[in-house]
Amino acid sequence: MRPVPVPAPDSLRSLFAQQAFLRLWATRILGGLATQMTMVAAAWQMYELTGSAWDLGLVGLVQFLPVLLLTLPAGHVADRYHRPRVIAWAQLLQLAATAWLLGFSLAGLLSREVLFGASFLLGTARTFQMPAQQSLVPSLVPPGMLARAMAMSSSGNQLAVIGGPAAAGVLFLGTGITVYAAATVLLVLALVALLQIPDRRLASTAAPTLHSMLAGARFIASRKLLLGAVSLDLVAVLFGGATALLPIFAKEILQVGPEGLGLLRAAPAVGALAMSLVLTRTPVRTRIGRWLLLSVACFGACMLVFGLSTHFWLSMAALALSGAADMVSVVVRQTLVQLETPHDMRGRVGAVNSMFIGASNQLGEFESGATAAVLGAVGSVVLGGLATLLIVGAWWKLFPQLPRRDRFQED
Repeated sequence: MRPVPVPAPDSLRSLFAQQAFLRLWATRILGGLATQMTMVAAAWQMYELTGSAWDLGLVGLVQFLPVLLLTLPAGHVADRYHRPRVIAWAQLLQLAATAWLLGFSLAGLLSREVLFGASFLLGTARTFQMPAQQSLVPSLVPPGMLARAMAMSSSGNQLAVIGGPAAAGVLFLGTGITVYAAATVLLVLALVALLQIPDRRLASTAAPTLHSMLAGARFIASRKLLLGAVSLDLVAVLFGGATALLPIFAKEILQVGPEGLGLLRAAPAVGALAMSLVLTRTPVRTRIGRWLLLSVACFGACMLVFGLSTHFWLSMAALALSGAADMVSVVVRQTLVQLETPHDMRGRVGAVNSMFIGASNQLGEFESGATAAVLGAVGSVVLGGLATLLIVGAWWKLFPQLPRRDRFQED
């Protein structure tokens, strides 16, 4: 008899055999769907209530405040405690935020302040969830599978980012009650799945001190390659993102209503999902630094096209391509950070990385809203796209280790 072939350790079949990882992937989809649905409904309601680009930007700032205040403790929590349970507690907080919005919507008392309060709770939950979630993946798969696992994990997030806004657009019936009720059910299902995931590593027993909590920041600062990689995402998305302004584009420029807003919010994730499937099957293995820089440059160019477009389907295509480019950047950066970081520091390093991501996303929304209040939505997005292209050129010179880096693990 011919022997049955054994799949290579880095094969896609071997990755699907990792049951604990697949459970984490499922919880990421369920929780992500709920979060995206909630955020789309809340953003539309904020703009309906106030008609203010400034208030849309303030939503991002409010979500960033917990990142600024709690990132260091969140990293220590991810290294000290059972990571699936940390994620579960974070999702319980998301559940509280969704129930908060559902209750005020049912009572007809939804206000600007209520939406800001829910945004703060969502930001707090994300601050604790992201470092625990990112640092959990390497403990569930062998090192040779990590690049594929990161791509597949990101694909789960993109499935949520596609389905959540689209579902919110369909379910939104003027008050958001149906959206928030569906999100509540999804979060409960995610919590049930989370409690079945093991954490295969010895948690730290060290008492929390300021010195230990700052270890992640010191680690990144001491390695210029990592500093360049994570800061590139910070400054590029900080200036180049357009998520906060999508309600304005949907209502005033493209005139497509809440259903169109859901599609616009989902478009980057469609491109990102397609790219994540490509990267899961054929991961980037060489010239990783150049791929990182060029993907961010492509993201900036797509934002330029989106800002100047007055046609819905061209805008959708630009956003989809921006998501595909961003996915390359995300997978390369996260895989590099995880493989360069000792296992007992992944939570704290992941927390710093999450702070950079949070700063780029939430502060980016605030920057977009503030700039749009002065230059208009189109001017804000076009300026951000140009700034992203200039940033890539600057980082190519400031961090020469990046374009020179060939592989994730050097010999």
